[in-house]
Amino acid sequence: MPRKRSILDVLITLPWWFNLVLAGIVYAGLKYYLPTIEFISPAFQSLIATFSRLAGLFACLFVFTAAISAYHAWRKGELLDRQTSVKSINALPWKDFEYLVGEAFRRQGYKVQDNTGSGADGGIDLVLEKDGQRTLVQCKNWRTSRVSVSTVRELYGVVTAEGAAAGILVCSGRYTKDAVEFAQGKALTLIDGLALARLIGEVQTAPKIKTEPTGTACPVCQSPMVLRTVRRGKQAGKRFWGCSKFPECRGTRDAS
Repeated sequence: MPRKRSILDVLITLPWWFNLVLAGIVYAGLKYYLPTIEFISPAFQSLIATFSRLAGLFACLFVFTAAISAYHAWRKGELLDRQTSVKSINALPWKDFEYLVGEAFRRQGYKVQDNTGSGADGGIDLVLEKDGQRTLVQCKNWRTSRVSVSTVRELYGVVTAEGAAAGILVCSGRYTKDAVEFAQGKALTLIDGLALARLIGEVQTAPKIKTEPTGTACPVCQSPMVLRTVRRGKQAGKRFWGCSKFPECRGTRDAS
């Protein structure tokens, strides 16, 4: 199970302007509305008076979280836009790698929930929501080894337990043959370092990513491709490379 998030975790992942709106509501409610409520008990009346005097302090707490939220949003955007290659991605600390992946999906139109703390995440680093579908993402910034089948099995177990629509595993390197084969026929997408670099290049404000030519570039629009699985028909279970811009682009390549 993913770790439980504190109220502060939730607030700093909200848009900065939403926190400012909350600050205004809290201030107005405590300063002007609460004092209009009459209580028989003198203790309650005294408590209301205290809250009213501290309205500015309570509002400042939300202004503070708004500032943190704005900084995080700026930093994640700057982190993505400055990437230049697979090498620069590999050099990132593990937490920045998660932020990078989250920002890439956010710019694709997903609502992204980060694992904002340093505690256990239960195998989930990001939760994506789009078109009513919830997708769980696990990030592996491993530089010297390929991601093995055990990691893919772990993600699949979490996706099944959580009842999510799908799972995405993102790494900065590559996957073993067993890992790719295990993902076949399941609601899992594997994105390796090269595919991630191309994906980032597609959503950068000013494209800077440089990658070597690869068979995982879409033959139609040259966008990055991701491994997908045929769900229905005679070829159900077969793996293929599908364009990351699907359904706008329907370019495919064989995964063999």
